[in-house]
Amino acid sequence: MKLWSLLGNSQKLDGGAMFGNVPKAMWEKWIQPDAENRIPLACRALLADGLAGKRVLFETGIGAFFDPKMRERFGVVEAEHVLLDSLAKAGFRHEDIDVVVLSHLHFDHAGGLLSAWREGEAPGLLFPNATYVVSEACWDRAQHPHPRDRASFIPELAPLLKASGRLEIVDGDHCHALGKSVRFHYSDGHTPGLMLAEIVGAGGQGGVVFCADLIPGRPWVHLPVTMGYDRYPEMIIDEKRRFLEDKLARGVRLFFTHDVACAMSDVQRDDKGRYSTTHDLSELNALPLAA
Repeated sequence: MKLWSLLGNSQKLDGGAMFGNVPKAMWEKWIQPDAENRIPLACRALLADGLAGKRVLFETGIGAFFDPKMRERFGVVEAEHVLLDSLAKAGFRHEDIDVVVLSHLHFDHAGGLLSAWREGEAPGLLFPNATYVVSEACWDRAQHPHPRDRASFIPELAPLLKASGRLEIVDGDHCHALGKSVRFHYSDGHTPGLMLAEIVGAGGQGGVVFCADLIPGRPWVHLPVTMGYDRYPEMIIDEKRRFLEDKLARGVRLFFTHDVACAMSDVQRDDKGRYSTTHDLSELNALPLAA
């Protein structure tokens, strides 16, 4: 099996929102904001070729489905569909993907499923040969969003996924499309049923886990650091602690979607119990992984 980190469309969002109750005097040392207090964020996908004999894409980023006004509002940098370009550079097309695994259906993680905006045209669903894997709780949330996160969902997306006939909704540790090769962990502190997909290494050791919005990047590995977008900060801190304890014990590497400078890291813990990262990799390019 080989792994690629694939950049999608990037974003700039308010640093205070991304770092919750962390003072700016602290977080601006981690990520420098621009004049409008926005910090740069990647929307990075993970491609695994040869996983359970399939070509699997973990998430699709924000994509380019927004019209120009909404693109400006949500800080989307590029107008073109960057993920498709990244796939092409790796030697693939969206038609080549067998399975797309989605941690949740917020637009910055699932918008890349849709074609780029064209004036007067309805968005189309990409990846026509793929099974789309979504957790049951995330699917339910997309159907019945709370007013707090209603704007984070794409109204057109769920009907398109359902109409495709290739939607698999899961509520356990594994899905039919990938069997035991991928194990799902769940988190509710950011959104109900956030699904964290682990590519299982040999004997359950090693492997890689897609951290999604439980841990958007390296600064959020530190337990007290949460986002203003999280539903329950105390819950997400407890979830992170259990998650990181498990990954550290089994040597599972962390894959980050929103960290502009780092795609994957090992997790470590110091003698005071503080978690951080080591062996950071800025990108993966056909990286071999034994499973």
